[in-house]
Amino acid sequence: MTSNTQNSHDPAELGELERGILSIVWQKGEITAEQVREELDRPLKDSTVRTVLRRLEEKGYLAHSVDNRTFLYRPAESRQRVAGRAVKRIVDWFCDGSVEALLVGMVDSKVLDRAELQRLAAHIAAAQRSSASSAAVAAPKGEKP
Repeated sequence: MTSNTQNSHDPAELGELERGILSIVWQKGEITAEQVREELDRPLKDSTVRTVLRRLEEKGYLAHSVDNRTFLYRPAESRQRVAGRAVKRIVDWFCDGSVEALLVGMVDSKVLDRAELQRLAAHIAAAQRSSASSAAVAAPKGEKP
């Protein structure tokens, strides 16, 4: 297994072709360069696809293993983790670091609907309960977290 993971790369700097190829790899899980080329909706030379795959690996998005001299590419990071980094960049750029400002903007722009907000609130509550129970377990006997 080989990976040159660089987690600091800004997802906003990915080009259209890089995003398309990364999406294919996330969808398939593990894939060869030839399979990527076949999945693309535009004709590209094999060398172009291999170059983009190598660059995505250098940026930390992909890793590869070798099976009978064939490179098998797979995600080095989940789609959600990369999306999280991209959103953090947006929050920093446009909302002065305020996640609340981002969420209010998403509600005002009707990006999030009521059901999505309720699911998000439930997820946050579950995370808080989990965090509180972990802190209670970690606290020394007789002390409150």
